[in-house]
Amino acid sequence: MRIFKDDVSIVLCGEAGAGIQTVENVVSRIFKTAGFNLFTSKEYMSRVRGGSNSTQLRVSSNPKNCYCDRIDIFIPLDKDAFKHLYHRITDSTVILADKDVIGEIDKPFADIPLSKTAKEIGGIIYSNIIASGIILGLFKADFSHFEKIIKESFSKKGEDIVANNIAAGKKGYEIAGNILKEVQIEVKSDASLSEKMLISGADLLGLGALAGGCDFIASYPMTPGTGFFAFLAKNQKEFSVAVEQAEDEIAAINMALGASYAGARSVVSTSGGGFALMCEGVSLAAATETPVVIHVAQRPGPATGLPTRTEQADLDLVLHAGHGEFPRAIFAPGNPADCFYMAQKAFDIADKYQTPVFILSDQYLTDSIFCSTSFDKPKIPVKHIVETDSSYLRYKITPDGVSPRGVPGYGAGFVCADSDEHDETGRITESENTRKAMHEKRMKKLDGILNEAIEPELIGSPDYKNLIVCWGSTVETLKEALEILNDKDTALLYFKQVFPLHPKTSEYLKKAEKIVFVENNFSGQFESLVFKQTGIKATGYIRKYDGLPFSADKVAEELKKIL
Repeated sequence: MRIFKDDVSIVLCGEAGAGIQTVENVVSRIFKTAGFNLFTSKEYMSRVRGGSNSTQLRVSSNPKNCYCDRIDIFIPLDKDAFKHLYHRITDSTVILADKDVIGEIDKPFADIPLSKTAKEIGGIIYSNIIASGIILGLFKADFSHFEKIIKESFSKKGEDIVANNIAAGKKGYEIAGNILKEVQIEVKSDASLSEKMLISGADLLGLGALAGGCDFIASYPMTPGTGFFAFLAKNQKEFSVAVEQAEDEIAAINMALGASYAGARSVVSTSGGGFALMCEGVSLAAATETPVVIHVAQRPGPATGLPTRTEQADLDLVLHAGHGEFPRAIFAPGNPADCFYMAQKAFDIADKYQTPVFILSDQYLTDSIFCSTSFDKPKIPVKHIVETDSSYLRYKITPDGVSPRGVPGYGAGFVCADSDEHDETGRITESENTRKAMHEKRMKKLDGILNEAIEPELIGSPDYKNLIVCWGSTVETLKEALEILNDKDTALLYFKQVFPLHPKTSEYLKKAEKIVFVENNFSGQFESLVFKQTGIKATGYIRKYDGLPFSADKVAEELKKIL
């Protein structure tokens, strides 16, 4: 008998259109309702049908919020699935497959009559629901949870569909009873966990945007940034958000700037290729000192690259985007709480300093689903807008570089905006002295942004000798790798703001004997940025750029070699 304790990795794989997403949605909600810790991540190809898509569900006694390479239970739903994930299957993997579907394979597996049973119920489409029933049966979850979620999910499709899905789930649950003679799962549930949110990274960023006072979004859909856009669109009426699907990314950024000029807190959401089209608009925002938040969900390039996979390779793009010099801030959250709070912070900084602010996520973070606790009630956002008078100067030179921000129609003053260099009134100038004064005024804002920078989070012993450095979505993977290492001399430094760097960055690095950067890109973009800012070199690095996220177990192995 194979016994899996405390942490079980379940992977389902099949072609697009086979219902993998349905299984993930149904099983995730049931596990949450039943009080299990759950984390899901997905890998999918850029096609509507065909290919091989997979979903990993990690069910654990204690929270595990990251992808792992290990597969404990594998359910392939077509022949290609086994070949696609062969490199992750070990002798310890329990394979539950339909022999009529996958044929002969060179690994032992339990023959599950998915297709035959599904056809008896009403069609091959019910195979995925049978698979859902099997998974829940292995965990001995109360079947009433299954019935509840099925009714909620399929009630609009009619009573017959609901009845067939429940019947399919029961068949799967019965099949699991036979498998339990060979497999035993020991994962603890906790009734209090049923109160947690089951939410994706994209939706968490969206909640943070709403908490930050976002009331306008214009975007052109682009994977993987679309989830953020879709969340705000779905909730636009409840939270009074104006939503516009633009004809392209150039239109989107300019619409956002127009809304901001009128007083809105605006955002655009895109990915690298779409953001490239926005760069002139970013410079326009800087020149006109118009606040805007830009969410860039990273995916592998160059060009279209791997549009549905993940990477951290757009930091340099976002850091240097736009012509000329101007201040900016870049946030890169990596866990549920930081998705919420950093998105909120982005809007506050953009509004306060009247400059572009970026949120960097990636496909892995936005598409993953977390069991998350609720957050502290956000403070009511403060809009830094003044009522103008007849003597109003839109670009008045001030000690901190921040001019009083007026909007058209609020007061007697004239609110001028111009992309050319301008004087304090906003009118065009080519005076060398005025240019120098205006440029220095804009750049002075960076001092204020730096004073509000988020300090990196130290995870582990403060008496470390070895320091692992990460940013963004790799943090939960590195935390688990640190647990695997179990080395009191090694700590993790997690950056959730990657520009400008917090002043204590050098202090953290100088204390370490060995510094290892872990990044999901080829060239070590954050490592280069840190070196440029601090002059401190890394002693080692781990990089990945195949379109897939880091695995905690594999990273731990690499760290052992380096340290």
